Amino acid sequence: MRTKAFACLGMVAAGCLALCSCVSIGRRFNPNAVKTIMMGKTRQADIEHDFGDPFRTGVDSGDTTWTYVDYHFGIFGPQRTTDLLVKFNSDGTVKSYAYNTNEEEPAGR
Repeated sequence: MRTKAFACLGMVAAGCLALCSCVSIGRRFNPNAVKTIMMGKTRQADIEHDFGDPFRTGVDSGDTTWTYVDYHFGIFGPQRTTDLLVKFNSDGTVKSYAYNTNEEEPAGR
């Protein structure tokens, strides 16, 4: 009987931990480096140097794409989402990019 009580207590404790925990996807990257990206000039090697390895790679309409994500979700507290999608020309330079965040932008940016 005591074993069942401990098992139930353990399951309740595990459930509480799961509800109080948060989930993170991706990893932090420097959002200030986004303003240095220049279409037609910044190369894949520059992006990798400034942001690290992409979270996901792919192809969109024949163009190589790299995606960087930094998402944090929790039951209690604010959610934080930041992502960067970079599309490259065939010569390896940036064709276009999209940066999105729900965090406040630093003053003077």
